[in-house]
Amino acid sequence: MADNPKILVFDSGLGGLTVHAEIVKALPHASIIYVADDAAFPYGRLETDVLTTRVVVVIGAMIKRHAPDIVVIACNTASTICMPVLRAAFTLPFVGTVPAVKPAALLSKTRTISILGTPGTVNREYTHDLIIEHAADCRVNLVGAPHLARLAEAHLRGEAVRDADVLAEILPCFKEKDGIKTDAIALACTHYPLLLDVYRRIAPWEVEWVDPAPAIAKRVVSLLGEHNAAGPLGRTEAVFTSGKTLPLSLVETLQQRGIAVAQGAELPFVPQ
Repeated sequence: MADNPKILVFDSGLGGLTVHAEIVKALPHASIIYVADDAAFPYGRLETDVLTTRVVVVIGAMIKRHAPDIVVIACNTASTICMPVLRAAFTLPFVGTVPAVKPAALLSKTRTISILGTPGTVNREYTHDLIIEHAADCRVNLVGAPHLARLAEAHLRGEAVRDADVLAEILPCFKEKDGIKTDAIALACTHYPLLLDVYRRIAPWEVEWVDPAPAIAKRVVSLLGEHNAAGPLGRTEAVFTSGKTLPLSLVETLQQRGIAVAQGAELPFVPQ
């Protein structure tokens, strides 16, 4: 693998920035294209066939344009639905994002965990299969948060987000029965760690918040190989498929994360 691999990181919006940050830590010399399909955000509202077609079209256009060495699908919804189709359609290696059921179960001492995701993710058969495989001895609470991804995006964009609104989304995760409390919560949406500091501040009690991003970065390294520590540092460009002008606050936030905004990437979404 090249000393400076090119990595395409894909998400429906800005949640994949949590994965991007871990990849940069692990592979600081990689060149990264971050694709936010904001023209179709949020993915949870789309029918499966529409979503699959959309993701394949956008990924195909980005592969043709940027010729990456590997593609990271930093979105639980797209990963659990589209990965088989993507791997069949393209010869590049793909790394997906799945609910962090296994690490949450491994961390739990009370054997009581929650899976916090979008309604679609927590209801998907894939998630239930992970629970059977990795958390059969745990009491598992599935929580579908309908508004948390939007709140996380608003927070990242510098908009005011009320603690009460965030608490309403996460409170169902906290269960207590016979003195035994939830002690680990898997964040089954890459958007959710964007609010991690807020969760820790407002949570009813202390828990392990399980972010899948470090494991994703580790998998990318295993597929690409170790980077050349002596080479030049990489850079990241962000592509937004809507083609809309970004708020200055968001541009500044991206710049603080070392991300430049690329131009000319409009891929408007037309529902089928």
